Amino acid sequence: MTSNSQLPYETITHQIIGCAMRVHSFYGLGFPEVIYKRSLLIELEDKNLRYRTEMEKEIYYGGKFVGKRRLDLIVDDKILVEIKAIRELENSHYKQVLNYLNVFDLEVGLLINFGAESLQFKRLIRSAPSVKSSSNP
Repeated sequence: MTSNSQLPYETITHQIIGCAMRVHSFYGLGFPEVIYKRSLLIELEDKNLRYRTEMEKEIYYGGKFVGKRRLDLIVDDKILVEIKAIRELENSHYKQVLNYLNVFDLEVGLLINFGAESLQFKRLIRSAPSVKSSSNP
C-alpha cells in the first residue's frame, strides 16, 4: 500500500505523462487520435515501457453477454491509458475510464487529451469499495 503522499504507480504514470507531453509538444493539436497514439507508443518504447493495445473484454449483465469494450492501451500491465483528441474533456470521459478500471480490474487509469492547446490529463484511481480520482500532479 502507498502512503498519503504517494499515488499508486506514480513513477510509471509520470513517465507516461512525460511521453504524452513530448508528443503534444511535437504536434500541437489538430491531428486524429490515431496519430497521437502511434507517436505515444514510440515514446513508450524509447522509455522501455511495456504496453498492450486494443485489449478487449466481454461485458456481461445478469450473467448474459451484452457486448465488448476495447481499451486504447495498458502500460506495464498496471496503467490503463485512454486517449482522446477532442476540444474539451467531459464528465462522461472520466466515467468511461472509471468503468474501464472496474471492468478490466485495474487500479490506475490515465485519461490523456491531445486535442486542446495544452495537453490535458487526469489520473484516476479505483479503490474498493468506492472510486476516487486525483488531479494533475
